[in-house]
Amino acid sequence: MSDFVDDQTTRVPAEARGVRILSVELVVVDGPDKGARAVVHGGSAKIGTAEGSDLRLTDRSASRVHCELRIKPSAILVRDAGSTNGTTCDGVKIFEAEVPSGAVLRIGGSAVRVDVGDEPAFVDVSSRESFGELVGSSLEMRRLYAMLERIARADTTVLVQGETGTGKDVVARAIHAESARAKGPFVPIDCGAVPENLFESELFGHVRGSFSGASADRKGVFEEADGGTLFLDEIGELPLAMQAKLLRAIETRSVRRIGANTAKPVDVRIVAATNRPLARAVNEGVFREDLYYRLAVVEVALPPLRSRAEDIPVLARHFHRVLGGEGELPESFVARLAQRSFPGNVRELRNVVERAMLLGTIAPGPRATPAAAPPGLEDLAPLHLPLKEARDQWTESFEQVYVRAVLKRARGNVTHAAELAGVSRRFLQRLAARLGVRASDVGADPADLEGD
Repeated sequence: MSDFVDDQTTRVPAEARGVRILSVELVVVDGPDKGARAVVHGGSAKIGTAEGSDLRLTDRSASRVHCELRIKPSAILVRDAGSTNGTTCDGVKIFEAEVPSGAVLRIGGSAVRVDVGDEPAFVDVSSRESFGELVGSSLEMRRLYAMLERIARADTTVLVQGETGTGKDVVARAIHAESARAKGPFVPIDCGAVPENLFESELFGHVRGSFSGASADRKGVFEEADGGTLFLDEIGELPLAMQAKLLRAIETRSVRRIGANTAKPVDVRIVAATNRPLARAVNEGVFREDLYYRLAVVEVALPPLRSRAEDIPVLARHFHRVLGGEGELPESFVARLAQRSFPGNVRELRNVVERAMLLGTIAPGPRATPAAAPPGLEDLAPLHLPLKEARDQWTESFEQVYVRAVLKRARGNVTHAAELAGVSRRFLQRLAARLGVRASDVGADPADLEGD
């Protein structure tokens, strides 16, 4: 039976190779918990009143997940997690900031000093330059690979967090492929694309006649993933009412179809992903704290592309090769890519390379012949890929073209564009964000396109 409901983060002994980071100790110097201490392990820590906090406070004026620390080789980054009273450092209110050794964080009615030790700590670094479909040899990525190598073996629940386009789905597939469940099914579900009234059926299935339209028995994704991995993408969009039912399924390792009288056991490893800060959602009361800690047995934070710019040339050449490009990418083109900020991250980079190939800006693949007549649909099919991957790529390319076109037709008015597309405004905003569509490209107000 799966170990995916273990309450404790799995810790694997560090190997000899690694990168030095600061050793940090948190000390409560004022408040109800004065004298309490916590050593930061693994480069990150949470402070708050929640049960799973690395430094747990009893101060009632502190939030459940008040703030988070990330330890880097030469810096300590503190981020407020949407707390009720905010986080201050030496009297200055912060949202995200680097703090020095000895800095005092004011958290509700408590004060926590951040002490850096004399002896450094070490974080594993892999010798790999890729992991599954993940590509890159930067320090950020090699630290990630080392973590994924251990996670894949452990069979625990994983929460992947990162900006849109950083490759959360790629990480989920890579974990599955390197795990003992690799021969089992990998079943993804996008929680942001399921209508609220269909969530329970999608997750747990239903029996014939259980509701209007239920003409036959149907498995839910939990049953489909039995013996394998269930990938819950955009878990932050899961309605609050469904979160309790999901938590129960995780705790009992069983599901009951809608209309059924008995529950069925399931052996499923869960990988969840979101681009929303779930700690903030917990504080806002829109995501259950107990479910958050059930999912975050191991947390993986994906770095944005701007923090690993040295990987851009490698990624660009990789996408050019995967998309069927001939020869080498022009160095001038690669140099221009390296200067871009890529708010849409790796997905945007791939789209830029593919668009340049289709438009003839760079050398196209063998399927495009400039001297020939305009290609038919079959000539555009990515035949270098298996059917499923080709279909996914075709769909994403179509969505990219459609979203840009409908927004331009609506002159950047997101509400009007959503009406033309026959979807909700929120759905169109999420789709545009996932595809890396920028407001400046379609004449939209950035705040209007990014969400209410």
